Amino acid sequence: MARDNDPMPQSYEYDVLIIGSGAAGLTVALNLPEHLRVCVVSKADISSGATLWAQGGIAAVMDATDSVEDHIQDTLKAGGGLCHEDAVRFTVEHGKESIDWLIDSGVDFTREEDQQHYHLTREGGHSHRRIIHSADATGRAVSTTLASQAEARPNIELKSGRVAVDLITNRKLSLPGNRCVGAYVLNLEDNHVELYRARFTVVATGGASKAYRYTTNPDGASGDGIAMAWRAGCRVANMEFNQFHPTCLYHPHAKSFLITEAVRGEGGVLKLPDGSRFMDRFDPRAELAPRDIVARAIDHEMKRLGADNLYLDISHKPADFVKHHFPTIYEKCLGFGIDITKDPIPVVPAAHYTCGGIISDERARTDVNQLYVVGEAAFTGLHGANRMASNSLLECLVYGRAAAADITRREADIPAPPEAPDWDESQVRDSDEDVVISHNWDELRHFMWDYVGIVRTTKRLQRAKHRVDLLHSEINEFYSNYRVSNDLIELRNLVTVSDLIICSALQRKESRGLHYTLDYPGLNHDSKDTVLVPTTYRTLSP
Repeated sequence: MARDNDPMPQSYEYDVLIIGSGAAGLTVALNLPEHLRVCVVSKADISSGATLWAQGGIAAVMDATDSVEDHIQDTLKAGGGLCHEDAVRFTVEHGKESIDWLIDSGVDFTREEDQQHYHLTREGGHSHRRIIHSADATGRAVSTTLASQAEARPNIELKSGRVAVDLITNRKLSLPGNRCVGAYVLNLEDNHVELYRARFTVVATGGASKAYRYTTNPDGASGDGIAMAWRAGCRVANMEFNQFHPTCLYHPHAKSFLITEAVRGEGGVLKLPDGSRFMDRFDPRAELAPRDIVARAIDHEMKRLGADNLYLDISHKPADFVKHHFPTIYEKCLGFGIDITKDPIPVVPAAHYTCGGIISDERARTDVNQLYVVGEAAFTGLHGANRMASNSLLECLVYGRAAAADITRREADIPAPPEAPDWDESQVRDSDEDVVISHNWDELRHFMWDYVGIVRTTKRLQRAKHRVDLLHSEINEFYSNYRVSNDLIELRNLVTVSDLIICSALQRKESRGLHYTLDYPGLNHDSKDTVLVPTTYRTLSP
């Protein structure tokens, strides 16, 4: 029922609506012509998404000793046989120009001591130094620079404190055609849903790692864009490939703090609660094994012992050495009462990156006309079964610029969006049972972690499928009867995306890349992408 003194519903119209304000969304916005009216909506502050948290850098061929072909081959190898070579080539070939655009935009990348050349680092899987970075906070440099550029553009309106509820399509409006014409968006300040109509809509909402109990991602990574696009009729692919970081600080107040792999590289050892080492039982390289092997070993031992966490210990090194090499980790842990020069660090693996997503092409187009997807929410074919380090920000830049170029080419031919009704709140009421949301949230993230995590079995996946179906039913009933809130929207989307992850994992009868199942430990001879098709899917008209 309507409440007394409720404000009138707000309605907006733009040429381009961009949902998400990370590197992906802001790259699109800043590459659009200035005569287009652009709106960027963001859940929290404009520069608060996953881009801000990125510690590493951006992979691109910037050195004369490197080559496009080498970067392509490194990516294909890392992707476990599932990368699309055309997407890899497209991304790598447009890498340097994307970096040049960032430099022209004002991003201050780290230079060599001579100040003439940019300092390039090398990360796992790369055969050359090709990671351009801004100290150890590249994401922050990119995010804050692009946000300030967007704020200075008179044609770009930035709206924070907004969470998208659902995309609006012709089908939902009972109109002919297969077109996206905007979105309903919840204003978190007054808790009312606003109508945003647009000729073009871009999903740049990031990944879905919040589906898991432990994640390195910010709170907003709840798979909103993937879930909305699925409901709107978009296919998704390879949702079973979730990348986990092996060592995240385990503390109730740590909030997703990573313990860099460099700690193991400098002699840190992983230990069980009784103080014994275990990595040598899983790989001859022990603590220096690749990330996915270490994550699986930790997960195995935690499940075997029923332990909440294991430990990473570098206290056997001199205290001055530890403080000099890891000052940030030392200070952060000390704030939680852990002196890493004397004590082992409690760690757990954590969900880190969603390699699958909404199927898109080289122009970032989806299965629905005038709907684009850029960044972690997208499936471009670049990452395959295992994302290679520092290719993710590159993907945001290359496909963000491609989306902007395609919109620019088409904008003269796309008419204004049709009229659409305001969000109807007349038949719903305020929830007096928010405990249902919090309980379902906890249940979902726990069973996703236990049953659909780093190591899987068919039985575990079937149990998860049974539970996610029950949650779907409960949450849909709740959604139909109560006024929407940020927690309810995110929970609804997380249940949808979790279901997609489970269904994808059940379809893959092999272990490849980030998908490891005890029931099918080997590789299939001819593997292919896992493609899921919604009931609302329509083939695009020419």
